[in-house]
Parts: sequence; structure tokens; C-alpha cells
Amino acid sequence: MSHILLITGSSGLIGSEMVKFFAPQFERILGLDNNLRRDFFGAEGDTSSVLQELSKNHHNFEHLDMDIRDREGINTLFQNRPISSIVHCAAQPSHDLAAQIPFQDFEVNALGTLNLLEATRKHRPESPFVFISTNKVYGDLPNQLPLEELETRYDFLREEDRYGISEAMSIDQSLHSLFGVSKASADLLVQEYGRNFSLKTTCLRGGCLTGPNHRGTRLHGFLSYLVRTNLTRTPYTIFGYKGKQVRDNIHSQDVAACVGNILADPCRGEVFNLGGGRANSCSMLEAMERIQSITGIEFEHSYSEEARVGDHICYYTDNRKFQTRYPGWNISYSLDSILKEIYEQWQVEFSNKG
Repeated sequence: MSHILLITGSSGLIGSEMVKFFAPQFERILGLDNNLRRDFFGAEGDTSSVLQELSKNHHNFEHLDMDIRDREGINTLFQNRPISSIVHCAAQPSHDLAAQIPFQDFEVNALGTLNLLEATRKHRPESPFVFISTNKVYGDLPNQLPLEELETRYDFLREEDRYGISEAMSIDQSLHSLFGVSKASADLLVQEYGRNFSLKTTCLRGGCLTGPNHRGTRLHGFLSYLVRTNLTRTPYTIFGYKGKQVRDNIHSQDVAACVGNILADPCRGEVFNLGGGRANSCSMLEAMERIQSITGIEFEHSYSEEARVGDHICYYTDNRKFQTRYPGWNISYSLDSILKEIYEQWQVEFSNKG
């Protein structure tokens, strides 16, 4: 049987990284993407150039212009093609945009995932299924942990929390945002198809997944958009918490390597948190300072007291469960190396545009 990997959202940041990482390992890569990101975020979110690069550089990559909401089309695809593994990256990815497009957000994130799972159950039940979930499934429960306010950031006060947020955190009875709800619905479906139907499913609850190929926009792509606004001297607005809210950041290649471990040794109905951890964490203020030191350009920014709905005050990932299950994996990109790569990529993009 042919070894075919299906990657949904293959022109996005994580999906395209998966194509590059797995192309040497599979006979064929099927990349499913209909550039819905352009509809979500306008021209700034257009991933056409990413698709062109993937098609040019990977002879075994086949692009499928398909929407995961197309239940009949997804079912036919799984019925007719010998798909041996699935990495599901496609999503409406914006925490903020979801409130403006609630039906579209839920249909893409929840129903689209259900279409893929059901097609897997019916036609490819032995194929590993890895879902790129999000830490937003925890809602604002991390904000209930005791915090301390430092000069440039918030941090967890108790020593037992200093490794970060683990999978023991509940996803219930908290303020999520509609994006958090649609992704939590998909997350639970992926778990249920593993536990109820014994599919080889895994959820990866990501923190800030980033890298040089991220097309950062105002509504999505924290670090990439920060670098972009700095280089273009575009005013940036910090929302709430004095700019001291903390995020951890993980390079897309480290995410792909993580998925590689899972496909080689699949789980059933498993959940792992995945992020840069405390070492790769930074507050908004700290991120801006690091970027200014790279670019030499001072940020033009303003501040709004109104925080984003369901926003985390302090979140960084406890990766210990995943590292216990897959001891060969570790973070290989530091925060500074990530920022430098993002900066260099934006410089190339701007120079190409003249």
C-alpha cells in the first residue's frame, strides 16, 4: 500500500511546515487547502505564494483545493485514496475574528473536524490522526492560578506552577471566546473517536505556534505581526494587563518534529500540551523590547485597558507529559532565534515587493 500523508491547511504556517518535514518520508503528500485564510484576513492572509513554493520544491506534493466542510467531498477522498496518516491543521485560527463569524468559525473548526474523523473511521481506521488543537480550550481558567506581577511580566506565584500549564487543567466552566469553544468541540471529538472507536487520534494543544513563514495579521499571528508592524512603523495596540501578559512560543519545525514522533508511535484518544515552555515565554512588553533590539526601530504603540475576551494573563506550557511519552523530542529553537528568523523573512518579503 502507498504511504500517503494527508495534511489539511497545508498552505498555512503549520501545514506548510508539515509538508516540508514529511515530504522526504512519504511517497505522496496530499495537501488540502482552499486559501480560506484570505477570506478571513484579506490580502495579508493570502497563502498563494506558500502553495507555489510547496508545489515547486516538492515533487511528491499534490494540492487539493477542497474545503473540510464539504462532507461528501471529504468522504469520497478518503474512500478513493489510500491515506495512511492524517495531520489536521486546517482551522479558522483567530481568537478575535470568531465572534464576528460564529457560524463559519464553528463549521470550519468543529464540523470540519467531524467530517475528517468520520471519513477516517469509515475508510482508514488504522491511520494515525493528529489534530492541531489550541490552549484556548482551557478558557480563562489559567487566570485563576495565583500570579505575581513583576516589572515586565506576570508569572505564576506557586512553585508547583512554574513548569507551566499541564493537561490536568480543566476545560470546563470558564470563559473561552467562541474560537475556544469551536476548538474545544473539535478537541473532544478527536478524543472521543479515539476512545470510543479506537482510532489512533491525538490532540496537540498548542501555545503560540510561530515561525518565519507565519503570515501575521492583526487578528492572528502574535510574533509575526509584531515584527511586521515594527518594520513598517505601523502603530500597534496592546490590549489589557499593562502589556505584561505572557505567552510561550514554539517554532513550526519543532511542532512538525513532535508530530513525527506521534505518527511513528501513535496513541489512541490522547491529549498533549505543546509549546515553547517557560524558556521561550515572553510578555508583550518583553517581545517588543527584543524585537526593537533586532530591528533598531522603536515601536509606535498605544494601550487599551480592554483585554481580549477569554485572554490568558500568563500562559506557558508544561511539556513534560509529551516528553515522557516521546523522550527523543525537545525544543530546538530559542525565542531569540525564532524572532531573528521572522525578522529576516519579513525583510526578504519587503525587498521582493520593492
